[in-house]
Amino acid sequence: MMKDPSWKLLGAYIVLIALLLLSSLCYGQVVVTEFNAGWNKENTTEWLDSLQDCEITKVEMDKVGKRQLQKIHNVTIVPTLIIFKDGLEVKRFLADISFTLKATKEEVQNVINELIGN
Repeated sequence: MMKDPSWKLLGAYIVLIALLLLSSLCYGQVVVTEFNAGWNKENTTEWLDSLQDCEITKVEMDKVGKRQLQKIHNVTIVPTLIIFKDGLEVKRFLADISFTLKATKEEVQNVINELIGN
């Protein structure tokens, strides 16, 4: 009987998320995570990698454990940006009905700057 390799991939992904959250707890780091899906690539947040003073992670939900990630982070629309500080969600930016994020780079950077200043 062959084992399904997707379970191993899902397990590795969950471990990776746990390590990312643990590292943010240890270092008090701000983490900005973009949740999106392959079918919505045209609405990827282009300026995400230019944010300062934070760690950036991207989750393409339709590739790895979509239902599990949606449940864990309660993501209901893509793209969704979630800002974490010390492993806790601080702010969430949601796409509109057209699956485009209306938040600006300046809005997101301001939240990061406030978190670092506090």
